[in-house]
Amino acid sequence: MNFHTLARIFLIAVATYLSAGCSIMPTNGPNSTDVRYSGQGSENSLPYALVRITPEIEAVLASYAPRLSNQNTQPFKRPPTEIRFGIGDVVSVTIFEAAAGGLFIPLEAGVRPGNFVTIPNQNVDSNGFITVPYAGQIRAKGRTPAEVQVEIVNALKNRAIEPQAVVALIDQRTSLISVLGEVNTPSRFPANAAGEHILDAITRAGGPKGQGFDTWVMLERGGRRTTIPFGQLVYEPQDNIFVQPNDTIYVYREPQNFIAFGASGAQGQFNFEAWRISLAEGVAKAGGLNDLMADPASVFLYRGETREVAERLGIDTARFPGPVVPVVYNVNFRDPSGYFLATKFQMRAKDVIYVSNAAAVEAAKIMQFIRLVTATVNDPVVAASNIKGLSSGATGASATTP
Repeated sequence: MNFHTLARIFLIAVATYLSAGCSIMPTNGPNSTDVRYSGQGSENSLPYALVRITPEIEAVLASYAPRLSNQNTQPFKRPPTEIRFGIGDVVSVTIFEAAAGGLFIPLEAGVRPGNFVTIPNQNVDSNGFITVPYAGQIRAKGRTPAEVQVEIVNALKNRAIEPQAVVALIDQRTSLISVLGEVNTPSRFPANAAGEHILDAITRAGGPKGQGFDTWVMLERGGRRTTIPFGQLVYEPQDNIFVQPNDTIYVYREPQNFIAFGASGAQGQFNFEAWRISLAEGVAKAGGLNDLMADPASVFLYRGETREVAERLGIDTARFPGPVVPVVYNVNFRDPSGYFLATKFQMRAKDVIYVSNAAAVEAAKIMQFIRLVTATVNDPVVAASNIKGLSSGATGASATTP
């Protein structure tokens, strides 16, 4: 066995050894074995939990889907309240008497259309009062028209003839609702005494500028806030709660997106373009699975879950510091039922989808690498053989020349 043969065998053995671990081979991410076993106990890797998607897992996640929880909505779910006077409101007061010749109606009142007198409109002053002749100052701030009417009648009943009062809100300046942000006509308008829902208020402001799938609605009331997707108000009417006077509604756009890597049809960042999408829709948006590279059994979704959700999923959270537990979900698309699970599994904003290469792809890379090394060794050997052959041919030709 000559030197060239030994060198060739040595280089092939080295190439096989180096490529066995695939650590030097080009790839678009970890293989399925790395995802399933590395990092869960390694000191050099961020620990994570691997969870296989099953009907039970999907049901747990569905119960924690992004929505207004009962705890957040309870203070906001109230019936419409009565409109009450506030400082600056313009109020009208009309007083009726049962007969002429009383406090307000003169004896010749028989020629009038009715036994009443209307007091000029007035603002609720900075102290919260209005003034009624012969009744003095009447507190209006924080009261309904009916409550103010009762106090006026009580103040006049010993002086007027069976007085009755009608109090009306002429210009509502305090019980207002503000709608701001990504609406066509941001405005501040009086609350409707009959009551109106969040969508009604947004409609009065011209409706959202966009189509709504990437629109969010923030409601602020009494120093508290809650946020909900606009689509949820449309598709789940129970969350389209009543607005109250002095509420502030802020409409803004925040496209939800996810990232796809690996052996998917396309890699990059993709917008939901809907207020929610399933894992199956997310994979489809990323171009599906690459038929020449992907391992259908190794489709992974990376997400951070709260400790509460992780515990419901059966994860031992003791080994995870902090409030967020890194979780890698796995769905098997080789199993026909995996597609049904993927259509139910709801994606969240900032999720990461990773599709691992099939084992055959990695084996093909190794074989190609070995062929490259072998060709690298063979080239100088072949070249040397060719030179030797040419030299032998030239020597033979010289020897036969007379």
